[in-house]
Amino acid sequence: MPERLIGGARAFGRDVGGVYLSLLRVMVPALVVVKALEMAGATAWLALALSPLMTLVGLPDAMGIVWAAAMLTNIYTALAVYVELGAQASLSVAQVSVLGSMILVAHSLPVEGAVARATGVGWGATLALRFGGALALGAVLNLLYGATATLQQPARMLWTPPAGGSASLGQWVHDQLLMLIVVFFVIAALMALLRVLRAIGVERLMHWLLAPLLRLIGVGREAGNITIIGATLGLTFGAGLLIREARSGALSRRDVFLAMSFLGLCHSVIEDTLLILLMGADLSAILWARLLFAVVVTALLARLLPVQPDRGAAV
Repeated sequence: MPERLIGGARAFGRDVGGVYLSLLRVMVPALVVVKALEMAGATAWLALALSPLMTLVGLPDAMGIVWAAAMLTNIYTALAVYVELGAQASLSVAQVSVLGSMILVAHSLPVEGAVARATGVGWGATLALRFGGALALGAVLNLLYGATATLQQPARMLWTPPAGGSASLGQWVHDQLLMLIVVFFVIAALMALLRVLRAIGVERLMHWLLAPLLRLIGVGREAGNITIIGATLGLTFGAGLLIREARSGALSRRDVFLAMSFLGLCHSVIEDTLLILLMGADLSAILWARLLFAVVVTALLARLLPVQPDRGAAV
């Protein structure tokens, strides 16, 4: 019995280490690129390019820098930028809901795009889907709120992050190392949980419960794990397991592409949604409208893709 336990522990350690190393190969270069872009002022350049598009979604030009910050860095940075600009803009709940929905669909693109690329989904597809999807969802919500005159009351921030200056390069390195350490323990805990759920039969139950949604968006049941992981943990924390599942050879190119397309539009439905809720956005837009939009878009994509592609290949 002790030998079996030791052997099982070693096998588990090898699995966790393999998943973690595959994640580091993707995330570390992406994080360095993000920092380089930030130091080069890319956020301001992108914000300038986005200003004309803000009219399409009913937002002031200044909100382009909030979305740019989200796309190049993360939601936390976008929140900090919004705190500085939101009070001056005096946005309505409808406008904040539009902005929040766009941030949720298109954020952390260098890192999450690298994760998608590692699963076999190309950069072009990721950027087109998430950037274009964010604009489309924002435009639809703007038209809906304008036509129904709903959520026009002034928005109110539910929480204001503490003010602070730009972190030094040393502090940034410290923060990223700490984040990567946390990710290791998250991966280990998640892989242990998945083994327990598989042993007691809960994994089969989760697949059965998820089956109607997977059928609706045209994804095979084999992609159930990848969808559950991404929808709950998000693409960053769930990256290692997403990459492993996609590279396992058990999923078709079609299933990987559709699952990652759905997750690109709707992932981390707990943490990210709560963060945007703090901006004063309405839950119906940032959760339910986003989920419905992801289902509709993925289902449409499923109609355009071959039904029997090769397994284990990159998209």
